[in-house]
Amino acid sequence: MTPDQRFTRWVKIALAAFVVLFVYFLLADSFMPMTPEARAMRPVTRIAPELSAPVKDVVVRDHQRVEAGDVLFRLDPAPFELARQQAELNREQAEQENARLTAELAAARASLASAQATFDERSGERRRAEALLGRQGISRQQYEQQVAAEHTAQAAVASARAQIDSLEVQLGEEGDANLRLRQANNALEKAELDIARTTVRAREAGEVTNLQLQPGDYVQAGQPAVALVASNVDVVADFREKSLRHVAPGDDAKIVFDALPGRIFAGHVSAFDAGVREGQQAADGQLVDIPTSDRWVRDAQRVRIHVVLDEPLEELPPSGARATVQLVPVEHALAKPFAWLQAHLISWLHYVY
Repeated sequence: MTPDQRFTRWVKIALAAFVVLFVYFLLADSFMPMTPEARAMRPVTRIAPELSAPVKDVVVRDHQRVEAGDVLFRLDPAPFELARQQAELNREQAEQENARLTAELAAARASLASAQATFDERSGERRRAEALLGRQGISRQQYEQQVAAEHTAQAAVASARAQIDSLEVQLGEEGDANLRLRQANNALEKAELDIARTTVRAREAGEVTNLQLQPGDYVQAGQPAVALVASNVDVVADFREKSLRHVAPGDDAKIVFDALPGRIFAGHVSAFDAGVREGQQAADGQLVDIPTSDRWVRDAQRVRIHVVLDEPLEELPPSGARATVQLVPVEHALAKPFAWLQAHLISWLHYVY
């Protein structure tokens, strides 16, 4: 065989290999897609105090594992202790004010009874005087004096009743339903709640990371002070849109982590993201901004899916750890062996790069 013939043969072999690989790539991208654009994401909780105060004590250390309810740090409780003492004094004052109003109300009711008795007496005298006036037993002036006395007594009764109404309004409901006591109790409960909030606890289990908080730091309410990385792992993978047309939630997946070369972890597709940032339009009063491009073949849009591991990992990867995800659509059984081969090939290649 001449050198030209050998060269021609190798060219044909290369072209045939290219065609075979190209066809395999098209089929693999449709029926057993794989992407290296995947990460192991662990939810990060940013712990923020509900009060603004100096930090008295930091209980945890950096990289420490904590459980739900464990104390992370404490704030200086001194100003909140003073607020609670003030709330207790206000409650005591409310009780004394209610006692004073109750005593005044009792006195006003006694005054009403006295005024009512006086009115009844003056009414009787006025009726007797009216009878005597008809028989010319008393003068008109004496009768008018009796009428005036009756009116005065009646006004005293009305005044006593108005005083009772005023005191009843000021006193309000009796017992625990009293408005003044409820306001004082509410302020006291808030003060006690603030004292409880000076101890900041973990809401869930996780690992403290990047701890910069020190005793003496002044923290603001609502501003994150501690980062807590949770223990559950969510693998997110970005695929081209057309690669996912045969994939559905529940399909099997193979995950290979860069930090764990040679090991393949089983999982399944749990969810698809509803969109990407480019698909979100803000109603800001501006016209549509249409991006321009002179490229004949544009970049494919990627869509994010979520993969859940079938079994928990013995050692949790850091949040953001790189991974490769191989999908195995259940409706294409013939793709399973090739997907198995691709996943193992990637697991071996991770030893190199």
